[in-house]
Amino acid sequence: MAKLLHPKATAVWLVDNTTMSFKQIADFVDMHELEVQGIADGDVATGVKGFDPVTNNQLEQSEITSAEKNPMYKLKIKPNSAASGEEKRRGPRYTPLSKRQDRPASILWLVKFHPELTDGQISKLVGTTKPTIQAIRERTHWNISNIQPIDPVALGLCKQSELDEAVQKANARKAAEGTVMSDDERRKLVSTEQSLGMVAEPKIPSAIEGLESFSLSTDMPDKEEDKVPDADSFFNLPGDSKDDDDA
Repeated sequence: MAKLLHPKATAVWLVDNTTMSFKQIADFVDMHELEVQGIADGDVATGVKGFDPVTNNQLEQSEITSAEKNPMYKLKIKPNSAASGEEKRRGPRYTPLSKRQDRPASILWLVKFHPELTDGQISKLVGTTKPTIQAIRERTHWNISNIQPIDPVALGLCKQSELDEAVQKANARKAAEGTVMSDDERRKLVSTEQSLGMVAEPKIPSAIEGLESFSLSTDMPDKEEDKVPDADSFFNLPGDSKDDDDA
């Protein structure tokens, strides 16, 4: 929807040059009816020069004529074709000059730790182009050997909430596609706060797999080496008994 330029100055001009009601003027300039009445009384907008909406291509003269004839008529602002779609303009996020040199490091971090994110999502997060992202993915970037991955949140290129939202969308997309994910990928698809709070699942090495059910119980027979021998047994050796018989 088109917006009115200089609404208070326009209200001053309409009060001075038309016979429209205060309510009609207030609705058109998005002000309160009492404010418009204050303009007429000289209590509001003192010293403000009137702004002619007709000569400035914001209002048709026929609209003013219709409003003066009908107190219930509502003025309609003149559409400006040059401003159509201005509020819906989309594109890469603007990045300050001081932080643009940090974008490759943040792209490498996102590609490495969140491979589920699309190029479009990364472009929106850090304000870069898809060819740059592709060059870093394929490691063909001219400075790839000197780029170190750095969290874009730490660099101030995006907010943590924006990164979490992008990851959650990637999670939903993978779930809708029915893609089988590993434990490491599933851990990456949760938010950063959730990932930090997750407890790593214990893993059993394959070399000793199955030993977890093995336990030492009292049902096992005692080993002979575990028995403590009697002290006299050391003096009653088999050889000693033969010597005694010969004697």
